[in-house]
Amino acid sequence: MSPPASPPGPYSPLHEPCRRAHVRRCMCVRRSSCLLAGYTVFYLLYVALGAWVFSYLEQPAEQRLQQRLEEDVRTFLASYNCVPEERLDILLQHVIRANNRGVSASKNISSGPNWSFGQSFFFSTTVVTTIGYGHVTPLSEAGKIFCLVFALIGIPMTLVLLTAFVERLMVPSTVALQWLGLRLGHVWQPFSIRMVHLTVVGTLVVSFFFLVPAGIFYHIEGDWTFLDSLYYCFISLTTVGLGDYIPGDSPGQTNRPIYKLAITGYLLVGLVMMMWLLTVFAEIPQLNLGIWFLHQSDETTSDPEKMRLSGPAIGLPNYSAQSGSLKTPSADRSTEQSQASSPDKGTPTHGRR
Repeated sequence: MSPPASPPGPYSPLHEPCRRAHVRRCMCVRRSSCLLAGYTVFYLLYVALGAWVFSYLEQPAEQRLQQRLEEDVRTFLASYNCVPEERLDILLQHVIRANNRGVSASKNISSGPNWSFGQSFFFSTTVVTTIGYGHVTPLSEAGKIFCLVFALIGIPMTLVLLTAFVERLMVPSTVALQWLGLRLGHVWQPFSIRMVHLTVVGTLVVSFFFLVPAGIFYHIEGDWTFLDSLYYCFISLTTVGLGDYIPGDSPGQTNRPIYKLAITGYLLVGLVMMMWLLTVFAEIPQLNLGIWFLHQSDETTSDPEKMRLSGPAIGLPNYSAQSGSLKTPSADRSTEQSQASSPDKGTPTHGRR
């Protein structure tokens, strides 16, 4: 009677597939971690380069402005000897502090109350859209507390609203992409077709939400150049919101409440268009660079639930790297149904008669 077989050891051939899978997973983790670390270093170098360029470009202008201001103060003190320099310095500090809170001491610059309904509506929109120009801020303690609660609830609500509009826009956008695939699929690769689609969407967004509004602001705002207007549109729709250019705050502005409401509508619609453009960009697999920083293993493709969660959105065309064609979920379902209804399903080719 032969002795019972001993369990396979750690280096048994039965464990070789598991060991290879473990090695592959470790290599994937190491590779993605190295790529992420390298990208982080590149990002920090990019930010440092931007800081150096801003410092190089802006320091001379700041020094010239500082010298001009000091000359104006000396001229004022020389003309009015009865004003002590210390008292003037205290007055300037109060003026600067009030100006940083959105209150101007000059009657020629002041454009009316900052907390009228039109101005407040504009401020509320900049808060919930995270643009946050910063030129007007709550002054009272109760206003600061309400701003915290208002932003905490309003920002998610705004995100839901903008996402819902973008999903509606993706329906005709996907139809247009499918039409391009039918017309140009026999000539161009799917990546080229998606790039044409992205170029068309980008051209529409840039033309109607950057260039055209910039021209309108250039004609309405008397002291803005076209570059200033284009700069404001970009800073606002990218939610950077520096606050150095605010439309409707120039003295003598006619129909200011209506103008502010129109700007609020432009910001909301423009943010939807920007999110639409970014969504179309993210739908191109070859441009989704974030995939290189993720840990991917064979478990992702073997788990149907993970495949469903990581797959494309419902109703959007899917790019098949194996077939090299654009596929839609409806086409996949029709293919599966045809295969399921076929009597030869599962029958090998060499076994058919």
